[in-house]
Amino acid sequence: MRGALLALVMAAAPPDSGALFTLYAQGHYQEAMRRGEESHNADDLAIAARAALADAMTRPEPCLSCLKRAEEDARRAIALDAHLAEAHVWLATSLGYEARLQGVVHAGWNNSPAQAKAQLDAALAADPANPYALAALGGWNAELVRVGGAFLAGKVYDASLDQALALFDRAGRAAPHNVAVHYQIALSLAGLDQVRYRARIKEELDAAIQGPPQTAYETFVAARAQELLTLLNRGDADAFASKLRTFQGYP
Repeated sequence: MRGALLALVMAAAPPDSGALFTLYAQGHYQEAMRRGEESHNADDLAIAARAALADAMTRPEPCLSCLKRAEEDARRAIALDAHLAEAHVWLATSLGYEARLQGVVHAGWNNSPAQAKAQLDAALAADPANPYALAALGGWNAELVRVGGAFLAGKVYDASLDQALALFDRAGRAAPHNVAVHYQIALSLAGLDQVRYRARIKEELDAAIQGPPQTAYETFVAARAQELLTLLNRGDADAFASKLRTFQGYP
């Protein structure tokens, strides 16, 4: 997963965003974060936030400090360029994963769902076809329905299952071969109801596995998709649910 390309991007001058993305894509997350944070450039800070999230997701144990770093980098990027869609996506993502680690009470106290929704709305205002924002907003709707039930989710946050499914469809159309997008859709639907959405979950996991992956992180999540699909095909609901919870970032 770590490639020989590292030597090609370690020039004395700060990398441009293309070189910095290469660091991220090759899985050199710590270096991508460091150099992105030193650049004081919105695009580079957004890549740093993305790298921090990838670092958090690929660790064997939950890492709240990694998520806080992603949040800080994304906020810095947005302060420099409020119209940078992916910075808003990574901020919403970091807030969502932080809420899972810190619990429902903390999330409610900080109104994390509303904060995340505001960031995803901003991302889609800047880029209406952004597949990460579409998939994340679909997941936001699905998670609120799962946690609070359809009535409360709709009453308090105007979230619904219909909106979730429509957003997942739009994300899939926007990026039909994006490994990470298909994987996140599968996780959201599996968390909602692995029996009711079994066929769609399998379809999304298959798409994540087939890819092909374009980054080290996508290679990582494609392997996780294969683990989940194997358990789903085996019919081991308990093992699937346990693995799913871990992959969703819960402690």
